Amino acid sequence: MRRYGSAVLLLLTGGAVLRISLFSDLYLRYVQASLRPYLVISGSLLMVLGVVAAIRGMSHRDHEEEEEEEAHSHGGHGPRIAWLLTLPALALLLFPPPALGSYSAGREQAQLAAQGVGTFPALPAGKVLDISVAQYSSRAIYDTGHSLKGRTVRMTGFVTHGSNGTWYVTRLVVTCCAADATTSKVEIRGTEATDAPQTDTWVTVTGTWLPKGRLGTDGAWPPLLNATTVKQVKEPADPYEKR
Repeated sequence: MRRYGSAVLLLLTGGAVLRISLFSDLYLRYVQASLRPYLVISGSLLMVLGVVAAIRGMSHRDHEEEEEEEAHSHGGHGPRIAWLLTLPALALLLFPPPALGSYSAGREQAQLAAQGVGTFPALPAGKVLDISVAQYSSRAIYDTGHSLKGRTVRMTGFVTHGSNGTWYVTRLVVTCCAADATTSKVEIRGTEATDAPQTDTWVTVTGTWLPKGRLGTDGAWPPLLNATTVKQVKEPADPYEKR
């Protein structure tokens, strides 16, 4: 079976890539939507290479069997160990890892001061403003025009918990892929600590801005939201916000 090792590894890896990119939206846990075509092409090429490797293995069957006999006579165990390389590919195919969550968010430190305090573009009109966690955070921390004042906003994210019963609506923000993710989070007020959802639960929160600290300083981070409603929702297909 040694002659088929590389073929199996290529087929498993290619199948895993196609599973998350061509047959589902799981790829959005790791990269932006614009990279989907490249994943599909890569997965397809790996599958083709796997088939080619399998065909070549069959054509060199006799030669490989002679090598196997020689390896066994010398006590070689390399081929058996090499088969362990198929385990990561098989795991990716059958059990794709989840999107980054509270653990990754908890590693992000508070933003430093002096990151460009100033005015922001006007917000769209409407009774309730749908806004991303990152946009809300930027305006709450750096907007000298206080564009959030008096507005009812609605945002969606996953729950993380802090000390003394505090909890946050959190989103990870990516530029290209999950590897460059940074954290935006908003501390939720107006609800009892005992009513806080469990960590990594996805929620949509509606409420109003609560001023905190001096703009552009660590004292303004994380921003506050006085919540009027908290609704549990399903994790979106694309769990990340974009820069």
